[in-house]
Amino acid sequence: MGAKNTIAIVFFGLITLNSLAQNTISGSIKDTKTNEILAGANVYISDLKLGVSTNNEGFFKIENIKPGSYLFEISYLGYNNFVQKIYISKDTILNISLNSSVSELNEVVVTAVTRSTELKRSPVIIKAIDKNALNQNSSTNLIDALKNVPGVNQITTGASISKPIIRGLGYNRVITLYNGIRQEGQQWGDEHGIEIDEYDIDRIEIVKGPGSLMYGSDGIAGVLNFLSPKAPYLDETKSQLVTNYQSNNNLIGYSFSNSGNKKGFQWMGRFSNKYAGNYQNKYDGKVYNSGFKEYDGSLFLGINKNWGHSHLNLSTYNNTLNLVEGERDDDGNFLFITPDGNEQVATKNDLKGYKIGFPHQEVNHLRASLNNYFILKKGTLNADFAFQNNQRKEFGEATNPKDIELFFFLNTFNYNLRYNFSEKNGWETSFGIGGMYQTNQNKGLEVLIPEYGMFDAGAFLFTQKTFEKKLTLSGGIRFDNRTMNSKQLILDENGEPTNLQNPNNEVKFNAFKQNYNGISGSLGLAYLIDKTSTLKFNISRGFRAPTIAELASNGRHEGTFRYEIGNQNLKSEISQQIDIAYFYNSDHLTFELTPFANFISNYIYSEKMKDENGNDIIPDPSDPAPGFKFVQGNARLLGGEIYLDVHPHPLDWLHIGNSFSFVQATQANQTDSTKYLPFIPAPKYRGELKAQFKKTGKALSNAYMKFSLDHYFMQNKVFSAYETETATPSYTLLGLGMGGDVKGFNRKDFMSIFISADNLTDVAYQSHLSRLKYAPENPLTGRMGVFNMGRNISLKMIFNL
Repeated sequence: MGAKNTIAIVFFGLITLNSLAQNTISGSIKDTKTNEILAGANVYISDLKLGVSTNNEGFFKIENIKPGSYLFEISYLGYNNFVQKIYISKDTILNISLNSSVSELNEVVVTAVTRSTELKRSPVIIKAIDKNALNQNSSTNLIDALKNVPGVNQITTGASISKPIIRGLGYNRVITLYNGIRQEGQQWGDEHGIEIDEYDIDRIEIVKGPGSLMYGSDGIAGVLNFLSPKAPYLDETKSQLVTNYQSNNNLIGYSFSNSGNKKGFQWMGRFSNKYAGNYQNKYDGKVYNSGFKEYDGSLFLGINKNWGHSHLNLSTYNNTLNLVEGERDDDGNFLFITPDGNEQVATKNDLKGYKIGFPHQEVNHLRASLNNYFILKKGTLNADFAFQNNQRKEFGEATNPKDIELFFFLNTFNYNLRYNFSEKNGWETSFGIGGMYQTNQNKGLEVLIPEYGMFDAGAFLFTQKTFEKKLTLSGGIRFDNRTMNSKQLILDENGEPTNLQNPNNEVKFNAFKQNYNGISGSLGLAYLIDKTSTLKFNISRGFRAPTIAELASNGRHEGTFRYEIGNQNLKSEISQQIDIAYFYNSDHLTFELTPFANFISNYIYSEKMKDENGNDIIPDPSDPAPGFKFVQGNARLLGGEIYLDVHPHPLDWLHIGNSFSFVQATQANQTDSTKYLPFIPAPKYRGELKAQFKKTGKALSNAYMKFSLDHYFMQNKVFSAYETETATPSYTLLGLGMGGDVKGFNRKDFMSIFISADNLTDVAYQSHLSRLKYAPENPLTGRMGVFNMGRNISLKMIFNL
């Protein structure tokens, strides 16, 4: 790994005097050792969203390029990426040779930077996951696909709902982006997942650490940027069918897409469908009401010319999610309520198939975004706008199946404008503004949060420079303002909204207006010690304004086991983080060490409410759920990740991977029972033995086989006060995977096959971050809660048509 790429750049043609003259970039791509032509290699200019594939002679050509500095990325599956910034002032030929290895630092990233940047030159700690890695690991939802990334975890509610956790922090402390624009969908909720079609994602970039500088409030844990497939390459038209089956819950998924690019006019359409039954494990058997049904659609239309590009994205996400309650009889059988109001034992027939039970949610997310990039005389301008409508309905009673108990109706308008100045004396500087306007309405029978309007605005300045091709220095500052206007809600004796205030009516929510300001900043450097070693250092400050749920919650969700009450006196969280990283990449060894320290003032968390006698406070007499209230403290998170991959010579096809991630999160000036922050992931070790073969006979290429071991250590450093959280024992999961590309119809990758098996030995376990761990006790066994998924075998087939 990390072997040299060789490049010969030959300039020819007349030097034009017109600064806006158009240039042609052409060349060929070959294998370094064999000199073999690499047909189908990808040449991509990320900022321009412009790419081509090499023809059967390994030749490529891109026309009508304005003079300027561009970051080129040349990639081919099984080869080390070639990444280099090249100034184009005239017609240019690039003759490039690639080495057949893989180096993760030879990648281009677009997250947490204002221009496309080579990963090893970004001081921010970023991990990129490509489509091939996603395909090689089975997952039941989009966040579950990140379970093998060191430092990334998930809070789960069964197999269908996962929320991302980065280095111990989650919920609104993680900003989720979809093609660079914030995804807004009631992410404060325990059982509110990410409303993005997993089949529409080609790459995921993970920022570990505060991302407030680029994206405003909320990103003090990090950023997840989910990126759709790149805009279709020039003169390319293709269709693809993805199919997936998983054995544990009989998940069936498929997605069909068609895309093309004719003379700069681009399109891409997709339809996806996925549905699953009840998952199972050896302690609980089939878990009643744990399935889901999902269907999604998207349409991309774009124009890419010498002035830049304009891309319109339309998408719809629709998911019906069952919610596990976990009630069982004395024999350990799951119970449910029939339409006539009787309690009934779930039979084998009730547990099989793809039934929608009660409670369940219906989630619909509509999204329209317009991404623009304009090439100007003295710089470039990015202008992004988006509108999102998120509807989340909750149906809780089988006796009244049409009653919508909860109905959140959320509208969000996003805007981001950024001007990138032309490079001057090596400095690349950008200035931008961005934010959102958001409104939420309650249309259900019950309400948990008030209706509100929120306006968010921020401005930032960012600059970076590379000295002597070794040291990259970058930094910036941002100011944000967020205004929250919450509406009053009064309920009469029948629970209906009213404007009258009298002793018999209940003031569910008081009206209030809150204003929050925050300054974010970062300063970092990346130093290329030599051709194999890179050292990074970054110090950052981020802020997060309290969410509407933390300020004003008053109620309980179905599927949760607590009644939450907000606190209007909460202050903004302030994060100050230090990151140090060392990366080593050679032909036969990859080593990464990424420790961090994060200090958070006014950390917001919920703790159980107790009366003066130490008994649980039950806010709603008709509901046994105990009350939890949001409070604040000062937190310190220390930890990091270690990664080691050995691929010994002459066994270059063999990879021996090891990773370990750890975070300890404590509060200052607390007793033993309240010292640790709640719901922090357990330390984790992952080992993987993987064999890769570029060619295996005439019909099979890019074949692989791997064996993995995931060991989760005991997590006993918990927030035990008020029985908020319990310790979790250690467990070990084994996995197996294999696959490759099959030749057909004159295509080397006509069909790609991926087979994987998770939890191979069918271990019964509970993740420390599983919310079902706190479901009711099984009277038969005395075990608390519901356990995670047992053995699961996945078969994924992709057809390139």
